[in-house]
Amino acid sequence: MSTNTLKTALLLGLLSGVLLVGGEALGGRNGLFIGLAFAAVMNFGSYFFSDKIALAMYGAQPVSETENPDAYRRVAPMVRNLCQRMGLPMPKLYIIPEDSPNAFATGRNPKHASVAFTQGILQLMSDSEIEGVIAHELGHVLHRDILISSVAATLAAGITMLARMAFWFGPRRDDGEDNGGIFGALLMMILAPIAAMLIQRAISRSREYDADAASAKYVGSPYPLIGGLQKLESWSKRIPMDASPSTAHMFIIKPFTGQSFMRLFSTHPSTEDRIARLQAIR
Repeated sequence: MSTNTLKTALLLGLLSGVLLVGGEALGGRNGLFIGLAFAAVMNFGSYFFSDKIALAMYGAQPVSETENPDAYRRVAPMVRNLCQRMGLPMPKLYIIPEDSPNAFATGRNPKHASVAFTQGILQLMSDSEIEGVIAHELGHVLHRDILISSVAATLAAGITMLARMAFWFGPRRDDGEDNGGIFGALLMMILAPIAAMLIQRAISRSREYDADAASAKYVGSPYPLIGGLQKLESWSKRIPMDASPSTAHMFIIKPFTGQSFMRLFSTHPSTEDRIARLQAIR
């Protein structure tokens, strides 16, 4: 088990703990059960429908021999070759009509995976750089990161929803009486969603490092992805992408510019850190 995988498991456990402890603190045993119910329902929806929602959100169009055939002829052989090396089934391919360069993978498991590219990334990058990006996205599929990130996002949303419910209904014990911990409950309502967001984003950053490493391993060199990341870092700032914050973690590089969030609040490691780690691979 890699260090990042262990870190992810610990962070998911911590996120689940925040949900359960927060639910019990805000509503007693009933609050705990409500938290579990939220997590179960939201996980179900996220597991089965998040890919369709994400692809529709960006107007992604299928890529095949008959639909967007030029993109298919360029990308499909690379995807097929990498899938054979990784032992993965061929994912569905999509193109997003967007000039800003970026890409993401989605789908609940390797048999139902999709990889989407923007028009901009295909126009900007060389074939070797595109191969590095494809291998990164297939690394997410191989590690089931799409499911992990969906679960993390769902748990974080459940925590936030519990906190909002507590704001309206107030902290109460199972016997219906005020538990006297108003101040503590208020702190929980404020701090729990922040903690959930920080943990969720730490998970996202860890998975990016492992997907980068997968690209270097299966392409046979870290340099195609290094070149791709350098172009993405530069051009995504010149051509910003109108993307939803709820899907920022899906893309290979954060699709926003002009923002100065602290690293703790970022869904991605800094590009400089990612490149440094790739350069250290021998």
